[in-house]
Amino acid sequence: MADSAWSAPAYVEAALLEPGDWSAQWITPATGGGIFDPAPVLGTRFDVSDGLVDARLRITALGIFEARINGALVSEDHFAPGWSSYDHRLRYQNYDVTALLQPGENDLEALLGNGWYRGRIASFSLHRGHPYGEKLALLAQLELTFADGRRETIGSDGGWSAGGSRVLANDFYDGQTTDLHLPVRPARDGAVTVVPSPGVELVAPVAPAVRETQTVPAVSTTLTASGRLLVDFGQNVVGWVRLRVRGEAGQRVSVRHAEVLENGELSLRPLRSAKVTDTYILAGTGDAGAAWDAAGGVAGVAGAAGAAGVASVAAELGELLEPNLVFHGFRYIDIDGLNAAEDPATELLSVEAVVLGSDLERTGWFETSSVELNQLHQNVVWGMRGNFLDVPTDCPQRDERLGWTGDIQVFAPTATSLFDVSGFLSSWLADLAADQLPDGTVPAVIPRVFLEEKPLAGWGDAAVIVPWALYEAYGDRAILERQYPSMTRWHDRVTADTTDNLWLGGDQLGDWLDPLAPPDAPAKAQADPDVVASAYYARSIDLLARVAAVLGRHDEAERYERLATGIRAAFNREFVSPEGIVRSDCQTVYALAIRWRLITDADVLALAGQRLRELVDERNFTVATGFLGTPVILDALLDAGQLDAAYAMVLGHEHPSWLYSVDLGATTVWERWDSLLPDGSVNPGEMTSFNHYAFGAVADWMHRVIGGLTPTSPGYRDVSIAPRLGGDLTSASISHLSPFGLIAADWCLNGGVFALALTVPVGVTAAVTLPSGEHHRVTHGEHVFTCDVP
Repeated sequence: MADSAWSAPAYVEAALLEPGDWSAQWITPATGGGIFDPAPVLGTRFDVSDGLVDARLRITALGIFEARINGALVSEDHFAPGWSSYDHRLRYQNYDVTALLQPGENDLEALLGNGWYRGRIASFSLHRGHPYGEKLALLAQLELTFADGRRETIGSDGGWSAGGSRVLANDFYDGQTTDLHLPVRPARDGAVTVVPSPGVELVAPVAPAVRETQTVPAVSTTLTASGRLLVDFGQNVVGWVRLRVRGEAGQRVSVRHAEVLENGELSLRPLRSAKVTDTYILAGTGDAGAAWDAAGGVAGVAGAAGAAGVASVAAELGELLEPNLVFHGFRYIDIDGLNAAEDPATELLSVEAVVLGSDLERTGWFETSSVELNQLHQNVVWGMRGNFLDVPTDCPQRDERLGWTGDIQVFAPTATSLFDVSGFLSSWLADLAADQLPDGTVPAVIPRVFLEEKPLAGWGDAAVIVPWALYEAYGDRAILERQYPSMTRWHDRVTADTTDNLWLGGDQLGDWLDPLAPPDAPAKAQADPDVVASAYYARSIDLLARVAAVLGRHDEAERYERLATGIRAAFNREFVSPEGIVRSDCQTVYALAIRWRLITDADVLALAGQRLRELVDERNFTVATGFLGTPVILDALLDAGQLDAAYAMVLGHEHPSWLYSVDLGATTVWERWDSLLPDGSVNPGEMTSFNHYAFGAVADWMHRVIGGLTPTSPGYRDVSIAPRLGGDLTSASISHLSPFGLIAADWCLNGGVFALALTVPVGVTAAVTLPSGEHHRVTHGEHVFTCDVP
């Protein structure tokens, strides 16, 4: 075999590792720049001599920034530097800007927005009482390298200048107001003030930035009874809207966002206090400069046709309306100020939704013969895309959008099977460890916003469960090593609250949003909170023992194993009867006890499995679990030998069920099983997000059981391929881009004959189990198996 060609060269660049690497100073506007003032722009002009070969911009902000050099954006990133534990860690960006610089005079400037630092999200529901800081600030350092070896550094300092901008207001919850009369690049005629460093660690990002990932066209535009233009994009998305309009100078155009409609109008109540409105003051279609500045520049057109030609083109294309410092969650918008029937001078020329999210690589795909199940899976993917926006949020639309720990710990296995989240969740876990309280309590949301925190079962356990999910998916021991002190601190904190190896009492969120809980009291679940808390205590200690063993801490592993054994014994004594009845006798308590092997007596475990089946039968295979019970209910049924019941549940349409929302037109996973009631009205409870990924944890089960792909060693080095047939499904396909390459399994059932096509990459061993019970062990290559199915 001939030698292959040399690969393309790879380049590695070191980040700034020490505070002394920064010569730049933190600066803020000397006047203006307040939370109710226009978004400030800070910048400087400088000369560049001939012979430039490399230019790197290291930049961060207290707030969010949009940087330009000579009027051109330095990157496609949005909302940099992102949301981190601002009290401890702040990310900075490193951009190659060589191509943007020119010999002679250049201009570097950055627009600052409130973002997560100073907007309402930073003082969520006044729990924090104040934002992270009162003033936005910028730190920028441009490093130039020339052909003769010279190096120059241009850093932010007191000689920079400041000005206002066309962004009059910006808040993640409330929206953005933009005056298009004003130039994209305003005059900077104000001074800046050098401010002290915030005194936090500056870190290079390890996760992909937030970027535009696609656009979605409108599927319909109608006029509502209230006189607003109503646009339906057909898909619940996260991002913003890009419009082209024709209107008169000074005219105000407002765009509101919502996920659902009620009575033909936007349903705004689920958004609570969030205004989610973007407002534009038009320049007028005759104002070619403003129209084309917004579109990205008119130099080429001006050279070809002159001012008259530019004005003509601008009038034809209209003005571009698009925010840049906010995001929304929506399927629908309504537009006020553009009604051609009332004012022929106004017109909506085009509209599309711009989808934003952390630019994660897709790694998992799944499809079956069921159209409804495929839509459910698509809903899970869209929900993850929208809520993985710099941090894993609960929802992207209302006055919340926080990194709730409980949501991500139940969803982490699904997340790792769909996208490469290694860097994304590693970054979030670093913030979790930084924000963890001195006594070991894990805040309910990360980054932390609440002033008062308490240990919450199922939420704080994210400190242990999420790192383990990453290790299983990617096989990287480093994440366990780094997070191990955080895990043990959480263990110590919970253990201090236990009595005889059980976690009893205290305020708990429990099996949050159990469908039988009152709409206005989502924590009042059927499951006894002591049972749930003690089950999670056992689960985390069991995982902690495994982590210690992986890290070679064998004495600690044995200690945690003994503790886990003691917790299981106490769980059985306190909560489980000899007849297999678990206290509070509901789906969730059995699911937790069975799936996590908390019931140690085989006969009692079998009785508990029978009781779970009875409860499922009594509810006609509908779901009766909340956030903590749902991820394990189908596996518990499978473990109890009730595969048919698990299939009946996942394929059921009766409320509460996964397909109930699909039948009502959902395009993302809902927060409640019935966020929308059968009559089309919104659930009266306060928690009514229509884009909440927690219940989408079911996709992990779909991948493993229906698709049949399960990693059996960390990083997919060994996998099990064992589809479990059920329901009326006749085919399924699953593929996953593992660290070793693409693993793919496609099966179909035709006339009693089962056929499986399998692709295994080099370095992976697959243990194949066919529905007939036959077993095979294969390595890399293409494989086909068939068997008869009774």
